Amino acid sequence: MKKTKLVIIGSGPAGYTASIYTSRSNIQTILVEGFKSGPIGGQLMTTTLVENFPGFQDGIMGPVLMANMKKQALKFNTEAIEDDVISLNLSSHPYIVNLSKDKIETKAIIIATGSIARKLDIEGTEKFWQKGVSTCAVCDGASYLFRNQDIFVIGGGDSAMEEALFLTKFASKVHIVHRRDTFKASKILAERVMKNKKIDIFWNTELIKILGDDFVKELTLKNNKTNKEFNMKARGVFFAIGHIPNTKFLEGQLPLDSNGCIITEKKSSKTEKEGVFAAGDVSDPIYKQAIVAAGYGCIAAIDAERWLSKKGYI
Repeated sequence: MKKTKLVIIGSGPAGYTASIYTSRSNIQTILVEGFKSGPIGGQLMTTTLVENFPGFQDGIMGPVLMANMKKQALKFNTEAIEDDVISLNLSSHPYIVNLSKDKIETKAIIIATGSIARKLDIEGTEKFWQKGVSTCAVCDGASYLFRNQDIFVIGGGDSAMEEALFLTKFASKVHIVHRRDTFKASKILAERVMKNKKIDIFWNTELIKILGDDFVKELTLKNNKTNKEFNMKARGVFFAIGHIPNTKFLEGQLPLDSNGCIITEKKSSKTEKEGVFAAGDVSDPIYKQAIVAAGYGCIAAIDAERWLSKKGYI
């Protein structure tokens, strides 16, 4: 069984940033890159060109950005382990991190396991992923591929309203597809959407199929009141039906909010368990951006360093 001062779980922007800070501060750090149900490198491993991460005026490919972050962490002697965290034992201190192949005893933990955007399990979703299908308008909506095109947003909550309003800056028309006859979004956002002339709404409608060749070209929709199916031309589809935080491996050992995110103390990364911190999308139900996750990773690293120092562990 390995022993260390700090374990960071997760290898997205939050995890890598946290490890850069802690290792650079000479804190013995093990970064476990995998976790149950989570991809190594986080959601940016499934994206193409990232144009809104500061410092890259011409953009950078998501996997390249993650590879660069990892190299920077390794430069400061982070020990990276390509294994999955199966569970944690937070009932006594030092804490135990159970991997699929080993165990780690640690004084402190930073959980940076991110979240996974919900997607509809329908024909065409995976085939056209990043070829017209996306879960982030802020990330992808400004692409020249979507400019002056018909774009569809799937959902009826605040996220769907915000995505649709954002996309009106670029699309010729934005169509919201919602399976009910009223939005569950806040009243003010719903009103903005319904007053916007570039947005129309398909009530009581569901997305059945995504069609195209090399890129999205058409959608099959169904009115769930009449069961009538019809096709619409489309250049892009943005799912705005929520995110699933990667917290199953915690097995209820930390309190979660109504979104399933780890609850942290206000303006910090501290969780209910002393010496356990959370960073990035796993504790952020609102922003869901790489640069925000990286910022949270920095916060968690500083919080962890101060806690370890206060306890006399470093």
